[in-house]
Amino acid sequence: MKKKVQIGIVRESKIPVDWRVPLLPEQCVHLMKLYPHIQFIVQPSDTRCIPNSQYKKAGIPLQEDLSHCDILMGIKEIAEHLLIPQKKYLFFTHTIKKQPQNKKLLQAILEKKIEMIDYECIKDPQGNRLIAFGHFAGIVGAYNSLLHYGRKYNLYQLKPAYKTSGYDEVKKELKKIQLPPVKIVTTGTGRVGKGIQELLDIAGIKKISPHDFLNTDYSYPVYTSLASSDYHVHKEGRAFSTPHFHAYPQEYKSVFFPYATKADILIAGAFWHPLAPKLFTHQDMNHDEFKIKFVGDVTCDFNGSIPCTIKPTTIYDPIYDYNPKSHEVEPPFSDPRNITVMAIENLPGELPVDASEAFGQMLIDNVFPELFGKECSECIYNATIAKDGQLMPAYKYLEDYVSN
Repeated sequence: MKKKVQIGIVRESKIPVDWRVPLLPEQCVHLMKLYPHIQFIVQPSDTRCIPNSQYKKAGIPLQEDLSHCDILMGIKEIAEHLLIPQKKYLFFTHTIKKQPQNKKLLQAILEKKIEMIDYECIKDPQGNRLIAFGHFAGIVGAYNSLLHYGRKYNLYQLKPAYKTSGYDEVKKELKKIQLPPVKIVTTGTGRVGKGIQELLDIAGIKKISPHDFLNTDYSYPVYTSLASSDYHVHKEGRAFSTPHFHAYPQEYKSVFFPYATKADILIAGAFWHPLAPKLFTHQDMNHDEFKIKFVGDVTCDFNGSIPCTIKPTTIYDPIYDYNPKSHEVEPPFSDPRNITVMAIENLPGELPVDASEAFGQMLIDNVFPELFGKECSECIYNATIAKDGQLMPAYKYLEDYVSN
């Protein structure tokens, strides 16, 4: 009989508080039936979207001390002082792009000789991510964009997503929307982009082609969804190639500006590489024809593809105004010439139960078979950032990031 592998679900320690959880109680029970040699233990939390009592009712022990566990699972970054040395962890580290705010976290992971499996790096052989919250990030990002655009122009009032009972109530709230004939441009065709489109479709906003977006006027609100090929061209005039663009984004330039002259709202959901061109420039934002007055930046790449996204926002403080003349942040709705920006880092946290359920199902389908169904999983190996105090081969590029 196999020795029990104890898996601890940690209490989220990131500030602002995140209410999500990797697995719901019923999902834990399901996994223990599938893999009889595993046992879940849950660290109590007063802020988690699922009450402690539900885990207890499902027969899952609640324990403060998880130091006896073999594997520890969370969602967001774990505070350095809470990391238990020489354990196997799964959570989003947000370090693989050398994010400066998390350098100390990766340094602590190495110092404590932790085996770190980053959800963001769990991919299939074709390089597609197997687990993510992107779909719900897109849904909530689009909802927040409609909510705050309505506030900006006193059109209607929607309940914030985090104050609803879940996605079903969000859908009911959308019936309150009364938009003039605005044009919305969205970027991204992956999980985030699909989530954005799902929400806009439910809201009854008609989808049109990029060509019609640029060339036709409408008497009702419309949106278009742009793929990378719609707003990037090769600098030397070569035909656009998605694989080539992903490999060599620095060889392309943005031709997004015509959309900025037609759109009232931009909802950005496209992955951005630091070597890729920005969507538009500071100079573009001061052009007389630049029309965008609201940006819902679901990607939250600060100082990234969208120049007016210069700081994160939170669920409780979701928007700010960006002054395109001074390049400074101002209070929301303080000047009609400003661009209002929504850049919440943890958007899926506004619908924590729905998002957690979907995430848990992805773990069940894609990750646990790799962790416990195989003797040696290439998928898990490739997602392991660090082990035994060393960066794994695929992540050696982070050495300069952690060494200073």
